[in-house]
Amino acid sequence: MRRVKIIIGITLILLCLISQTVLAIDKPEFDLQTKSAILMDAKTGRILYEKNAHEKLPPASITKVMTMLLAMEAVDDGRVKWDDKITTTELAAEMGGSQIWLEPGEEMTFEHLLKAVAVVSANDACVAIAEHLYGTEENFVKAMNDKAKELGLENTYFYNTNGLPPTDPDVQGNYTTAADVAKMSLELLKHPKILEFTSIWIDHIRDGESFLRNTNNLVRFFKGADGLKTGYTQEAGFCVSATAKKDGMRFIAVVMNAPNSKVRFNEARSLLNYAFSIHRSVDIVNKGDIVSKVKVFKGEIPEIDAVAKEDLKISVMKGEEKEAVKQTRLNKEVVAPVKVGDKVGEIVVLKGEEVLGRVDLVAKEEVAKANFFKLILQLFKKFISNIMNIFE
Repeated sequence: MRRVKIIIGITLILLCLISQTVLAIDKPEFDLQTKSAILMDAKTGRILYEKNAHEKLPPASITKVMTMLLAMEAVDDGRVKWDDKITTTELAAEMGGSQIWLEPGEEMTFEHLLKAVAVVSANDACVAIAEHLYGTEENFVKAMNDKAKELGLENTYFYNTNGLPPTDPDVQGNYTTAADVAKMSLELLKHPKILEFTSIWIDHIRDGESFLRNTNNLVRFFKGADGLKTGYTQEAGFCVSATAKKDGMRFIAVVMNAPNSKVRFNEARSLLNYAFSIHRSVDIVNKGDIVSKVKVFKGEIPEIDAVAKEDLKISVMKGEEKEAVKQTRLNKEVVAPVKVGDKVGEIVVLKGEEVLGRVDLVAKEEVAKANFFKLILQLFKKFISNIMNIFE
């Protein structure tokens, strides 16, 4: 009897330790000096950690996450080209704080202006871009607030494009939350070309005359870090929306109102390190892999190979690998003509109802439309097949 009690006692202790371990993963404890913070899986949007993440705070220059998002959308919509020349107005040139010292009437390409925003947080470049895309900064700011509503950012308001505080103390300046910054950062990452700018450590513009050095130290000193934006004002404290990618896994750490720059980067680094430490990358499919075959109706050939459009890797918490379920969803058939790269299905990886990742399946080959006689034969075969199915 005494032996049984000892075994039961040991079992209870082990269960307690296991439950504490699980709890530590689900609700990690960080002794952060930062007033507000959040850690997010950039592939699923899962929140891994938060501290006062819904408290409204001034964002300083991480405002520019939204500015860059609208700029990238304008590129995708064809409203601006990378080599478009933008003329600096007096309003843009008179911006204070971080800048690239634009002169009224000076011309600079859209690409170099956006690079200046991403790398050195240039306030004057923000206004130049805003005026070029929307006519006035006011119109651009309205678009920023409209986008915030579209993304469901209920605790965010923009007064300007760059995060500078209003000169009038009675005017409401920009405010947002760590949670909302993470969401807008996630949206910006849907435009991966922005990372070509935010990952720059040192560069030049104006034919080498203007030196650019990234305000985000993590880009240089944290493996895998490639964005997104820092910020500082006396009111906002030190802020950063940081993202890093390793082994196909990407996470976003937002830190707001840190007491100094060192704390800002150290605490963002700690959050990102934690995320990578409790997750592992799982390969699902490689780009170009043949996944299945899809029937082609009215085509010269009866079926085609469906291949993965891109590599698909997912990040799962260690110990949850078996909970990830891969679903291959194929169109029952496609109708000719079919072009190479046409979507014919997708692979989705789920954990319960949570989507861990997805990739399109596309046609590997082109299929021309069948001639009249082949089409009649296909229709006849399909008719017979349908009749047979009825009697099965």
